[in-house]
Amino acid sequence: MRDILYLEQIEQAEALLKPQRIEVLRQLAEPRTCTEVAAVLDQTPQRVYYHVKRLVEAGLVDQVSERRVRGITEGIYQASARSYWLAPSLVGRIGGLRRRQDELSLGYLLDLMEEVQADIAALDRAAPELPSIAVSGEVRVPPERRQQFLADLRTALQDLFTRYGGAEGDAFKLAVACYPHYPQGDDRE
Repeated sequence: MRDILYLEQIEQAEALLKPQRIEVLRQLAEPRTCTEVAAVLDQTPQRVYYHVKRLVEAGLVDQVSERRVRGITEGIYQASARSYWLAPSLVGRIGGLRRRQDELSLGYLLDLMEEVQADIAALDRAAPELPSIAVSGEVRVPPERRQQFLADLRTALQDLFTRYGGAEGDAFKLAVACYPHYPQGDDRE
């Protein structure tokens, strides 16, 4: 099972549009038969098989083995990935990519996240055990120090790019996202 399956075909997205299929997919996190899934979901095995068949056709579920039960061959299925990401291209874009000078806008951040999503999906298809790092944290910046904080962040990143920006060695892409965080229950609009 892969970590991520990046969905770039409309048929794959359509296969996930039915809530029943999402439930079947969740049950197939571990290898199971349609009969086993049907018992958990309180459905008939035939109904579950119908959905499993559609998910297999879309490449979202794999038949991992089969077994004989009372003279009948029963397939054992498992989800193809732990996570499924829809490519932004499936929805389409109104307007083009943001310009570099627009880097403080929410739109630029969204464009960057789409790019990172596509890059990560491509890495997962190539070799899932590549060196990478993800860091997440929260900082508190008073409004009057916001510009200084952003300038300090830019300087620190530019220092890294200068220090490690040579032509030798393994290439790593660095994307940093900084955005307002409103915890759940915060009634700001």
